[in-house]
Amino acid sequence: MTEALPILHRDDHLIAVHKPAGMLVHRSALARGERHFLLQTLRDQIGQRVYPVHRLDRPTSGLMVFALDSEIAGHLADAFAAHRVTKRYLAVVRGLGPESERLDYALRDEDGRRPKAEMPAREARTDVRRLDSVELPVSVDRYPSARYSLMEACPRTGRRHQIRRHLSRRGYPIIGDAKHGKGVHNRFFADQLACPRLLLAAVELGFDHPVDGRRLTIGCALDASMTALFQRFGWSGHLPANDRNTSTSPHTMTMP
Repeated sequence: MTEALPILHRDDHLIAVHKPAGMLVHRSALARGERHFLLQTLRDQIGQRVYPVHRLDRPTSGLMVFALDSEIAGHLADAFAAHRVTKRYLAVVRGLGPESERLDYALRDEDGRRPKAEMPAREARTDVRRLDSVELPVSVDRYPSARYSLMEACPRTGRRHQIRRHLSRRGYPIIGDAKHGKGVHNRFFADQLACPRLLLAAVELGFDHPVDGRRLTIGCALDASMTALFQRFGWSGHLPANDRNTSTSPHTMTMP
């Protein structure tokens, strides 16, 4: 039986949950024998149809929002498409990442139907900031010690694999990224640090509620494996929490 999904926020119009790493959001050509999907699991858990309005890659964990009817889904999807939703991710990368930088590299679409070189390159921007770092006295690659950084990533556009591709292109691939990372570091974390997964988590979303207009900010804690890693590296002060708050939207007039 599939474990119940942690519900982070629920009202009459939308619901937010913590997506486990490795779970597909819905059935697709990638499924190949998979039996559990986030959309169906949540539907069965709450006994109500849910509507996806954005996406997370299969190996990424963290916060996902679903609408509870098609009209709300349209409003939320429009907000994501228009970049009116703020997104915050945490990632563990190889090396000493940049202190603060905007990564502004155009990215070609990856849909698998045509060679990537034939796909159009579209603008993509991600703001990144190094929150902490650690140096381990082990030779993982060609150096006598290994350095890793905790990065905050806030994508300003929504391209496929944007954070993973931007950080890799900048020279700081995310640990556990089989496609854009480096195998020797991925294996070290899997075998020695009990983290056999992509170390990327969606930890916060902020958007105007589609009904009452108030700004809703939802936070999402890390799963057990990432939490244990943060504690081991001395990064406990950066652990996010499950929380939510609302404030008057800048687009909403407050009556005296």
